[in-house]
Amino acid sequence: MKNVDSNKRNKEIYKKAITKYGLYAQIDMVFEEMSELQKELCKFKRGKSNISNIAEEIADVKIMLEQMALAFDIEDKVELQKDLKIKRLEERIKGE
Repeated sequence: MKNVDSNKRNKEIYKKAITKYGLYAQIDMVFEEMSELQKELCKFKRGKSNISNIAEEIADVKIMLEQMALAFDIEDKVELQKDLKIKRLEERIKGE
């Protein structure tokens, strides 16, 4: 039950953020957060031990992507596409 309550609460917060800052500003935040994740992953590839930074940036990106799915009213479509792509990945792995 906690997960359902948490998801509902998150959606309410996302809606408030989109209303307060505007959709275009939140889209810009998606770009910014993805860039920060990319930067941390590049640092990791260069040998830096930055796992906690990577976790933080993944969380930021996930939050922003959830906001985008909500803003565009495509949460179900995103889940469907995710399921299809995971199935395709599974088939590729089996075929190798």
